[in-house]
Amino acid sequence: MSEQTTTTTTIKVMVVDDHPMWRDAVARDLTEHGFDVVATAGDGEQAVRRAKAAAPDVLVLDLNLPLKPGVQVCKEVVAADPALRVLVLSASGEHADVLEAVKSGATGYLLKSASTEELLDAVRRTAVGDPVFTPGLAGLVLGEYRRLASEPAPAPDTDQPGAPRLTDRETEVLRLVAKGLSYKQIAERLVISHRTVQNHVQNTLGKLQLHNRVELVRYAIERGLDEE
Repeated sequence: MSEQTTTTTTIKVMVVDDHPMWRDAVARDLTEHGFDVVATAGDGEQAVRRAKAAAPDVLVLDLNLPLKPGVQVCKEVVAADPALRVLVLSASGEHADVLEAVKSGATGYLLKSASTEELLDAVRRTAVGDPVFTPGLAGLVLGEYRRLASEPAPAPDTDQPGAPRLTDRETEVLRLVAKGLSYKQIAERLVISHRTVQNHVQNTLGKLQLHNRVELVRYAIERGLDEE
C-alpha cells in the first residue's frame, strides 16, 4: 500500500464540478489516497483559468458547468497544455455526450455512479495516458473511430519522401494501442517495461505530429493497423 501511495503523490489533480459537496468529496477522497489536489473550480471559466495556473497532471471534469460547458473547457485546457489528461466524471451516460467529450480531447469518461476505488484507479490510469471508460462505453468510442475512419478522407502518404518513419517496434506498439490494449497490457505482451511503452507512444506522437492517444488511435485505425 505504501508503494501505491508513493506513486500517487506525484500525480497532481484538479477537480471541476458545480456542486460544492460533490466537488469537495471527490477532492477529499483523492487527497486521502495520496493524490495532490492542486486546485478546484465550480464553473467553466474558473476551470480554464485555474488549470492554466495550477498545471495539474489530471483534470477531473464534470460536463454540466455554468458559464462554459465542460467540452469547451476540455478543448481549451488541452490546447493550452497537450500533456494534460482529462477524465470526465459525469452523471450522463448519453452516447452523444461521451463522443463529444472524447473528440474534445478527454482521455477517459467515468459515470458518477462509479465507486471511489474505480475513480482512484481511473485517475491513476488517466495520468499515464491509458484510456479509461465506464464499462460499455469503450466499445462505443472504438466503434465511432471505425466509423470516422471508414469515411473517405485524404490521408498523408507515408511513402512520400520526408514523411514520418516509424520503427518496427513503434508500429508494433501502435497496432496494440489501436486494438484498445492498455500500456500495462502492451508491456506484458511485448515483454518490455511500462515506461518503454510510454516512450514509444510519445516518440510516435512526436513523429506523427499528433497530440494525444485519442488522435493516435484514430490514425492507426484509418490505416487498418487494428486489423493486422
